Amino acid sequence: MNIAIIFAGGTGQRLKSGQDSTPKQFLKIYNKPIIIHTLELFQEHPEIDKIYIAIHPDYYDYMHKLVKHYYITKTAKIVKGGATGQDSIYNALKAAREENSEDSIVLIHDGVRPNITPEVISENIRCTKENGNAITSTSCFETILISENGINPKHVPYRKHTYSAQAPQSFKLGEIIEAHEITRKTNPNYENIVDSCTLFKTLDKETYMIKGNRGNIKITTIEDLYILRALIRYKEDLEALGIDGKE
Repeated sequence: MNIAIIFAGGTGQRLKSGQDSTPKQFLKIYNKPIIIHTLELFQEHPEIDKIYIAIHPDYYDYMHKLVKHYYITKTAKIVKGGATGQDSIYNALKAAREENSEDSIVLIHDGVRPNITPEVISENIRCTKENGNAITSTSCFETILISENGINPKHVPYRKHTYSAQAPQSFKLGEIIEAHEITRKTNPNYENIVDSCTLFKTLDKETYMIKGNRGNIKITTIEDLYILRALIRYKEDLEALGIDGKE
């Protein structure tokens, strides 16, 4: 089985403005919620068999309605998210383990990254089959500064050696659940663990990078919404012209 784990348990505090309290995953771009844009990528991909969704508890019923309305038929289960993103992922992984073998491939993806390409999904599956995991990444075009105080750079790594980790981040189901369970014994709040790649690396496990597409942004700020809107329109224009715009 190839399984998409979509986590969207947050409330999008960094994006909110004024009186709008809508979590960012439910904001609409071209009359469709961002999370549906994301889910449709996996729904339409021929190699994806099932989708599990972790959602904020307050929007659990609403998510069920959206899945039904937009015909996300590969949805196997919707679970309530936890206190952190990693808690939400863990809840979805546990639900997947109840129904699937531990050697199933799980592609862990942000509900607010709605612009990956089908090729990136396929490459995640291929790399995980061959190496046990896959971390979607892009090379950095800007210089990265390492600073502990936010004032003085302590280290400036060579730019050619720096990459930005994105999503999906893919693993064998049994291995990523084991990594969560080991971590939760000593670090139940997942302190300083920002994604599944970090989780694996804190346990000294080898990870493997695959090349992502640069339009695969995570919606975090108001500016990101404008970028996403432009990217979607740009992609539609290219498709109308018969041009392949994978980047």
